[in-house]
Order: sequence, then C-alpha cells, then structure tokens
Amino acid sequence: MRLFPLLLILLTLLSIAPLTVAKNAQVAIIIDDIGYRKSDAAALTLPGAITFAILPHTPFGKILAAQAYNKNNEIILHIPMEAENGKALGPGALTVLMDEKSIRRELTRAFAEIPFAIGINNHMGSKLTKLYSPMMWTMRFLKERDLIFVDSVTTNRTKAERIALQIGVPTTHRQIFLDNELSSDYIDQQFMQLIDHAQRYQSVVAIAHPHPETIVALNRLLPLLTELDIDLVSISTLIGKPQNIHEPAVISED
Repeated sequence: MRLFPLLLILLTLLSIAPLTVAKNAQVAIIIDDIGYRKSDAAALTLPGAITFAILPHTPFGKILAAQAYNKNNEIILHIPMEAENGKALGPGALTVLMDEKSIRRELTRAFAEIPFAIGINNHMGSKLTKLYSPMMWTMRFLKERDLIFVDSVTTNRTKAERIALQIGVPTTHRQIFLDNELSSDYIDQQFMQLIDHAQRYQSVVAIAHPHPETIVALNRLLPLLTELDIDLVSISTLIGKPQNIHEPAVISED
C-alpha cells in the first residue's frame, strides 16, 4: 500500500477546494542542476512554465538552456557557491576567498555563456550565503544588470534574500524541495505540500532536479494544479506578485 495514495489525496483536495482554494494562486517550479548529463534533456518534456536553472560551463548546459529558451521557458543560472560541507563546486563557483572583482568576473563569464538568463539561484552555498560582503557584491552585480535572485535556502542563516531586498534586486526564496528522496511516495507527499502552500499563501516556489523519477512524477502530478485552479508560472511572474512570507524548511545542501 502506498503511503500517500494520490487519488485519495486528490479527491480530498477537490472536495474542499470551493472553500479553501483561492483563484490565481501561483506556483513556480525550478529544475536545478541542468548541464552535466545529456539525459537532463528529459526535463524539457515537462509541460508549462517550468524554470530551468543551468549550471555554468557544463558539457550540456549551454545547448539545453537554448532548447528550453526556444520553448519559451525561463532560464536562470545555478551558480555554485561554497558550502559548509566542503563539497566540490565545479566551474564558475563563488567562494569565501574571492574579492568583489573575482566574483564579478565569474558571474560575467557565466552570463556571457548564457546571455538570455534572467538571474541566478545558488547551488549549495551554505557557507557563502551567510556572509555579508560576498552577497552584497553578488547583488550589486545583479542590480546593475536588472537580473533576479532566488535564494535556494541551503542554510537558515542565509543573508542572501535580505541583501537582495536592500539592494533592490527582485527576489524570492525556495519553500519546498520536491525530490530529496527519489520515491514516488515522497515526491507525491511534497507535491501535495506544494498545493497546500499555494492554497494557504497564494504563491510558492519549489525546487526539483532532473532525476528520471522526478520527471515521471511531475508529468503525472502537474495536471493537478489545473484541476485546483492553481497556475504554474515562471519565476519572474511569481516574483512580480506580492508574496506572503512563509519560511522554507532547510532539508539539505542543494
């Protein structure tokens, strides 16, 4: 027996929808970690206004970004930032040893590769996003270029979104990770949490990854949003909508 029987959950949500579902609630889903594997292209089969976060200077990042962009999906750069756990960051990373000039150089290189990207979110970053100066330098760069920032919230001590707001960078943060476990039951559970957040707060940001299990699950689950009068929107559309504040859970280093 499945832990979260999808049909039962859907019927329950539909039965209470007239009382609890606000029209035009908005959900933005970002697919992170695009670029290292040719199989990441499967994520482009997802319907609707999915936002794709591309790792800079990766074997397939540039071509997959172009393909997604040509399908009218929004593209952001998934910028590696130093983590507390010391994991390898990959090319284009921002670290605590960098000065402002170095951070600007790496960001400039990343956007030169994918110039149609509309902003960034952080890949890992539990160490860097806690620090004032690197985040200030990053946000100044984004502000000068009219770009956006999405805080992936890999630490509850992040300063990134607050500094973005101070500088005037359009910003938001992730509330839900959909696929920290790659089982259908877990992804179903997280997606139902996504629906609940959308109903309660009118907007929510979720992050997922291009795992085969995730793509299969999302192709099955995304139609539920239409059934519940919840709009799947690009991240820039959601950032442009006034948002109620609700805190994300910090589950893992992304």
